[in-house]
Amino acid sequence: MDELIFDVEMDEDGRLVATGRGDSIFTDGADWDDLKRNIEDVVEAFYFDRPKPSVVRLHMIRDEVLLRA
Repeated sequence: MDELIFDVEMDEDGRLVATGRGDSIFTDGADWDDLKRNIEDVVEAFYFDRPKPSVVRLHMIRDEVLLRA
């Protein structure tokens, strides 16, 4: 695997939750910097016995309601 992509969303408590595409790998963080540190840690742990991806990409998903009918 050369690239790992995390989809990042905000949960109902305001925490950022990152879920890896294609693998059962996920983590969360209180803010963006915390999330990035936690992603680095979980990637190290998940790939401890095999080659790590050379690129880890974060894809922020934001779903907002602007107007209600």
